Amino acid sequence: MAKSAGGQLDTVMQETRLFPPSAEFAKRARIKSMEEYQKLWSDAATDNAAFWAEAASELHWFQPYDTVLEWKEPFAKWFAGGKTNASYNCLDKHLEAGRGKKTAILWEGEPGDSRSLTYEELHREVCKFANVLKGQGIEQGDRVSIYMPMVPELAIAMLACARIGAIHSVIFGGFSAEAIADRNNDAQAKCVITADFGWRRGKILPLKETVDEALAKSPTVKTCIVLERVGATGAASGATGSASAPQSQSTGKASGTLAVHMEHGRDYWWHELMANASADCPATPLDSESPLFILYTSGSTGKPKGILHTTAGYNLFVKKTFEWVFDYRDDDIFWCTADCGWVTGHSYVVYGPLSAGATVVMYEGAPNFPDEGRFWQIVEKYKVTVLYTAPTAIRAFIKWGDRHVKKHDLSSLRLLGTVGEGINPEAWMWYHRVVGGERCPIVDTWWQTETGGIMMSPLPGAIPTKPGSCTKPLPGVVPEIVDELGKPVEPGHGGWLVITKPWPGMLRGIWGDEERYKEVYWSKVPGKYLAGDNARCDSDGYYWIMGRIDDVLNVSGHRLSTIEIESALVSHPAVAEAAAVGRPDELKGEAVAVFVTLREAKPTDELREELKQHVRKEIGALAQPDDIRFTSALPKTRSGKIMRRLLRDIAAGRETVGDTTTLEDYSVLAKIREDEE
Repeated sequence: MAKSAGGQLDTVMQETRLFPPSAEFAKRARIKSMEEYQKLWSDAATDNAAFWAEAASELHWFQPYDTVLEWKEPFAKWFAGGKTNASYNCLDKHLEAGRGKKTAILWEGEPGDSRSLTYEELHREVCKFANVLKGQGIEQGDRVSIYMPMVPELAIAMLACARIGAIHSVIFGGFSAEAIADRNNDAQAKCVITADFGWRRGKILPLKETVDEALAKSPTVKTCIVLERVGATGAASGATGSASAPQSQSTGKASGTLAVHMEHGRDYWWHELMANASADCPATPLDSESPLFILYTSGSTGKPKGILHTTAGYNLFVKKTFEWVFDYRDDDIFWCTADCGWVTGHSYVVYGPLSAGATVVMYEGAPNFPDEGRFWQIVEKYKVTVLYTAPTAIRAFIKWGDRHVKKHDLSSLRLLGTVGEGINPEAWMWYHRVVGGERCPIVDTWWQTETGGIMMSPLPGAIPTKPGSCTKPLPGVVPEIVDELGKPVEPGHGGWLVITKPWPGMLRGIWGDEERYKEVYWSKVPGKYLAGDNARCDSDGYYWIMGRIDDVLNVSGHRLSTIEIESALVSHPAVAEAAAVGRPDELKGEAVAVFVTLREAKPTDELREELKQHVRKEIGALAQPDDIRFTSALPKTRSGKIMRRLLRDIAAGRETVGDTTTLEDYSVLAKIREDEE
């Protein structure tokens, strides 16, 4: 193993398994060969403007643009001078093409209720709700916070905002009142859209009550619109009513144990406002760079970062990447399991698939309710053809056991995808073998909230896959790996991942904080976008994401990636999940501490030693863990990412841990401490 130098990362794992697309799959694919991919990528790299101009002809334009790209580092304007509308591209365009009767959304509620909406029906609902917003004084440029369960009305609210030029800020329906208030105040939101309650693992979540608490600290919010999702009886209900008759908006629910407070003059029931709303609401022609949405991510300072995306470039990028990466076919049933509170839901539940005219599945609840087979029951019921989910979910499925998968007919699946973080090779292999039946290509995608859409991924009919690699950059994406001085690293070594050319889906800034935008993304490697991830590129030109820049261990002068140590552990048959962190060590600088969850094995000292030796055998003595701690669960964000920062605090023996506002289950930290005793 070569010693790292100049900020490079040591490469401690090699993956040689290669899975080319089948001849049958490639024959039907949009992009059918490596040669075709390479030409497409080369054309985009050679003349970025001409490439994206040709692609932009697929959008509807109220007014043609003057210039494809105006680039004044670090600020981009794509399709300057043009006027378009994302809601129009998602809806009206398909009606004009005679596809209004095609199903747009297949929705499944956690309690088992279901609905479907055609493009025609979705268009009608969006137009009506856009008029509701206008009736509440919402105008172009106003910010609207959306705090809802995964119901069709969430997508309707997003598209209605886009239709009139209001800027939506979707807040995941599990965040605290404090987090909602912070986001309301940063965006100076004028309206909040929520629901009475939501469902999660069979329990009813008090969404409106949480919003009420947030609104006490949100002085700019004048209106709150409330969807009746559950109703006073606790029965599942849709937008058109529930098992109990709705009460007056001024008094709330007078009967039942699930009454919600409705403040006169501020709070309104969704169904009451929709009852008399007109279905005629032409889409507003919006400037190409008109803001479409703000999406908040956690910032290292504790202040949330409002990532800003605009209209035309984002809309085009998510449409094209959806079609390329998922090899979109008109008869596909596409299921992205992400919540719309995250960028994955924005880009690949709503704007990307609907711009392409696809049929999407939306599911409200947890993957293990009422049992661990729920996802596979949904795949079987709706005959899902493309499944896009997170490595965290896949590792949970592995822990739950193959039997939950095998009891369902998954023969409709033709393509699988992963998103959210790097996938361990052995988890990739399980997904390939057990879920895909060894017939479905896997698209392992790398991208971020900031990038808007997928940046690197196999094109499933063209690029052979390697377990754990996101393979190649998409057309129009030009990455590079550099050291901490900004210089390109030697081939095969790891370093900081940067993007060297602007792309249409890129963020346009941090809401209200231009200096922070420059500092975070553009100051460390001048002229290039710093992704914040470590990566390496192998001899085949395949990219491997090696974790966040902060997740690097410096062991005896060697810089090691956490994901490689974790991958080695997960390759052991006893291990379901692993998280590697560093802890201070007087001799080495940092020691390797690992937290491990097991499949069915019992935690023993013998197993602990076996796992240490397994890592040593897989990737060398340098990476052998100093500590292995068995635990029943790992701390994760609500989007499923492991919170290694908290584990570093625990490994270092600190009694108190840092900010936990994005933690999904607070009891996990207590469980880890109990497991150690």
